[in-house]
Amino acid sequence: MNTNQKRIVNCKSVDVNQLMPLKYHWAWEHYINGCHNNWMPTEVPMQKDIEQWKSNFLTPDERLVLMRNLGFFSTAESLVGNNIVLAIFKFITNAEARQYLLRQAFEEAIHTHTFHYIVESLSLNSHEVFNMYHEINSIHKKDAFEMKLTEEMMQDGFSTSTTKGLQTFLKNLIGFYVIMEGIFFYSGFAMILSLQRQNKMTGIGEQFQYILRDESIHLNFGIDLINTLKEENPEIWTVSFQKEMQDMIEEAVLLEIAYAEDCLPRGTLGLNASLFHDYVGYIADRRLERIGLKKRYFKASPFPWMSECIDLEKEKNFFETRVTQYQSSSALVW
Repeated sequence: MNTNQKRIVNCKSVDVNQLMPLKYHWAWEHYINGCHNNWMPTEVPMQKDIEQWKSNFLTPDERLVLMRNLGFFSTAESLVGNNIVLAIFKFITNAEARQYLLRQAFEEAIHTHTFHYIVESLSLNSHEVFNMYHEINSIHKKDAFEMKLTEEMMQDGFSTSTTKGLQTFLKNLIGFYVIMEGIFFYSGFAMILSLQRQNKMTGIGEQFQYILRDESIHLNFGIDLINTLKEENPEIWTVSFQKEMQDMIEEAVLLEIAYAEDCLPRGTLGLNASLFHDYVGYIADRRLERIGLKKRYFKASPFPWMSECIDLEKEKNFFETRVTQYQSSSALVW
């Protein structure tokens, strides 16, 4: 088989189940990196978190930060998993990319399991947490933003055989990889890791560090997938479509800022909503550049300490040298 015949989508000359020989080595490398990240939430001890939650150790504002983020992530992770299974996997016609998607879908299930484990450990009201996307407007708007993208691809007769269909598929990839996993998740990471930095809810913080590691690989895979799709189908990357994607990302930034304001109405943990105006802009510019769009916000990161958790300046190289440090471990080793 000639590997040059392989294509990410709309490949009719090569069996989608033929993995070898590889063409997209980046997809296989992301799969291998993901496999090095095996972990389960139940490996992380929660006794200290339980004691802190049941005492007066946390302020009301700190409790609000935690609850809001549990409410968002508990449903957002399942939305990502559903989108992989119901929308993306069906239209990818490359075996190595599908191999990674299978791994990612499993990781999304682990992340959803994590929030069940946290809710159960802290004896939280599960209905309150898992139903928050219906009741908190800033969470609902972010979820609705993403669910619309999945619905578009599940419509009867949808196909990637046309330019319009391919653009819809690419829009979905940008919406989930660049926006959901690359922007919407990062404010929550900063908030929860701010708690951990102050020795508060450290078990939850450790689980979020694992999730952050996973999500960074998801993001890198998604960026490579998006850029390969553009390269193989240059007709879809029109000036008007680029403008549409730029506008979509700018809309997402506003949604994320509103979410941060909802989580931090008075400020706590050395954080306030205005800092997230800069942080979300900083993150968004990095995502825009990586898919070939122009920076929009020109902000510096207000949280340089985030580099202790994941170096955003070296997202691609980080896993090549560090990921093996926590294979199936019960404690995160840096």
